[in-house]
Amino acid sequence: MGSTDSKLNFRKAVIQLTTKTQPVEATDDAFWDQFWADTTTTVQDVFALVPAAEIRAVREESPSNLATLCYKAVEKLVQGAESGCPTEREKQVVLNCSRILTRILPYIFEDQDWRGFFWSTVPGAGRAGSDELDEDDGARPLAESLLLAIADLLFCPDFTVHSHRRGPDSVENMQSIDSCEYIWEAGVGFAQSPPLNYIHDLNRTELLRLLITCFSEAMYLPPSTDNTVLNPWVTFFCSTENRHALPLFTSLLTVVCAYDPVGYGIPYNHLLFSDYREQLVEQAAQILIATLEHDGGVLHRPPSPSSMVEQEYTGPENLFVNYLSRIHREEDFDFILKGLARLLTNPLTQTYLPNSTKKIQFHQELLVLFWKLCDFNKKFLFLVLKSSDVLDILVPILFYLNDARADQSRVGLMHIGVFILLLLSGERNFGVRLNKPYSLHVPMDIPVFTGTHADLLIVVFHKIITTGHQRLQPLFDCLLTIVVNVSPYLKSLSMVAANKLLHLLEAFSTSWFLFSAAQNHHLAFFLLEAFNNLIQYQFDGNCNLVYAIIRKRNVFHQLANLPSDPSSIQKALQRKRKSPDMISRTSSQETVSMEGSRPAVPAEPGTLKASLVAMPGIDKLTEKSQVSEDGTMVSIPKTDSSHAVQTEHCAASAASDTESNSGRENEDVFYTEAEMEKRRLSSASTSSFWAPTPDWVLSWKCKLPLQTIMRLLQVLVPQVEKICIDKGLTDESEILKFLQHGTLVGLLPVPHPILIRKYQANAGTAMWFRTYMWGVVYLRNVDPPIWYDTDVRLFEIQRM
Repeated sequence: MGSTDSKLNFRKAVIQLTTKTQPVEATDDAFWDQFWADTTTTVQDVFALVPAAEIRAVREESPSNLATLCYKAVEKLVQGAESGCPTEREKQVVLNCSRILTRILPYIFEDQDWRGFFWSTVPGAGRAGSDELDEDDGARPLAESLLLAIADLLFCPDFTVHSHRRGPDSVENMQSIDSCEYIWEAGVGFAQSPPLNYIHDLNRTELLRLLITCFSEAMYLPPSTDNTVLNPWVTFFCSTENRHALPLFTSLLTVVCAYDPVGYGIPYNHLLFSDYREQLVEQAAQILIATLEHDGGVLHRPPSPSSMVEQEYTGPENLFVNYLSRIHREEDFDFILKGLARLLTNPLTQTYLPNSTKKIQFHQELLVLFWKLCDFNKKFLFLVLKSSDVLDILVPILFYLNDARADQSRVGLMHIGVFILLLLSGERNFGVRLNKPYSLHVPMDIPVFTGTHADLLIVVFHKIITTGHQRLQPLFDCLLTIVVNVSPYLKSLSMVAANKLLHLLEAFSTSWFLFSAAQNHHLAFFLLEAFNNLIQYQFDGNCNLVYAIIRKRNVFHQLANLPSDPSSIQKALQRKRKSPDMISRTSSQETVSMEGSRPAVPAEPGTLKASLVAMPGIDKLTEKSQVSEDGTMVSIPKTDSSHAVQTEHCAASAASDTESNSGRENEDVFYTEAEMEKRRLSSASTSSFWAPTPDWVLSWKCKLPLQTIMRLLQVLVPQVEKICIDKGLTDESEILKFLQHGTLVGLLPVPHPILIRKYQANAGTAMWFRTYMWGVVYLRNVDPPIWYDTDVRLFEIQRM
């Protein structure tokens, strides 16, 4: 009954606020206390009892009242941070204020005129009677007071951390507290594991939810290539102004990496007990990826009322990025890697009892966090690749890629997975590690095979290309670049993987496909380069691939004799119109899928998805490096054109059926997926802007790297045919045995240098990551729906 009365009183206070036309004085505590002092509303109650329409109405019609509400709520948080919330009532006030601010902030951000409000030192209404906040905080902007209060409260004994004191003097001085002694979990740089307390976890989660809401101002700004414009909330929070930056960073990282959703492994324990730690871990992961998104630069604050010009100054260093980059102890790296691998592998776990183990849902945040670790800490990347532990990250990524390939709402997940593999494939050790036999039985709907992790990678990539949805076509370049990067190190491909690679070449070298878009021939070039690497550097162990090449030799002969006269080009394009399927599904013999697997399915109707900006093309995503004799990599200047894969883009490439915006990397324009779809449709109707010509075909046909393969066929085909005739062989195992012991030493052309395309960050990729990350945060926060139905501008929310 008390709870019902409490909600009723809270609702009455909201109605009073929305109906008052006159400003309410900040000194009218009886009025303002109705919102937080005598209520026990949950965050879900606050979202239900404060409708969006009423927040907007107060913002437009009684702006001074909204300003005072925000100011008073921040004031209460500051007071709670100073006192340490010794009483239950004070703790409840802090939680209520957090919930109200979480509800209101998105509506402050969506209005351009209000965005500077929290950065003003004069919070509009109600300043006259309440100066104590100013005196204590030296006239800080409201945003700074709020962020510092949240940081203090996250290390408040008996509220969010376990108190070290007991007895009559148990209240600790919040100003002198050493928060490094109160890190939330044992792990990176901290050995003691405090006792678990679900109330503390719930309180931390409430405060972190408010914090991610503060950071979300970025959602309300349109996409921009200008990476120097920083998020002022993140910049301040991660600066030296925040005395808790180090213990908070450590707490967030360790609480994520130490989390074990399975626990003791008791079946169905997640149905019997509430796991409050999971909510905290998810919020902690989101705070980490939001804070690590910027690493310093020029900070642009909105104009404040006292200074109507935009302020610009060099932003302080991002301490979270600094701390992440400085982790160096091997045991810390081991703790982080094992924690991330455990969580990423969790949804793959198979048990005899259906649904008996908890499955986490925040794998996208974990993938972004792993990306940031590899990006900012090269020692971590080195350690990941130093042992086979990298395969514990690879397998779940391949599982997610395979599972999401038919679901257009998860196209962002497909991209982040491929980008991580592209980053890893630029390192020699990754290719070497792929030779480890694959013995796990992760349930994926791919053909059963016996082989290595390299075979798994190729089989999954083949499945994505042949059975994925149309929006994945821009990723084909990346997928094949990964294959090329690792190909010089793959000792022995299985027959299944070898046949998959040959099937891709067969599909990508048909004349209709090569002539249908200005850069389609790049895919054939990538595959030929991979075959050359395998033949030149790993011939001895790859008899399966050599046999597959011999069996499909007509594909290479057809490519070498590709017609380039106008009539042949027209005939090929007419064939395309008859069979619009990009790859013939029937020509790929699919065997039985792995036991326990489920087919990849499209998104359920009504599923929400966040749009993404277009990605740069592969030539902008990567830079070429040549492997020298001593194993070191030498960067090749962009102007180099000696290599077979030419990355020149014709002016017409904008009219091609891809999302690549490689020709526009310096423009300040970003296209959302919806806009790209319009461009695709319009490009289909205006394809007359570009048509394949004989000169265009000849310009790249003469550079096809076929010499090595043609020489191999020239030497081996007669030998294999002779053996078959002489011995009457019909069994391929005998032919494989012959190829296994054969050699081409001295018969092949001089080996070419190994060329690796390493991932290269640029303004386009930075913007893509920002859009993707905030899209994930938006869609994952549905209870309560913090940003739902607000005027977000960084991306579009679309219903499938």
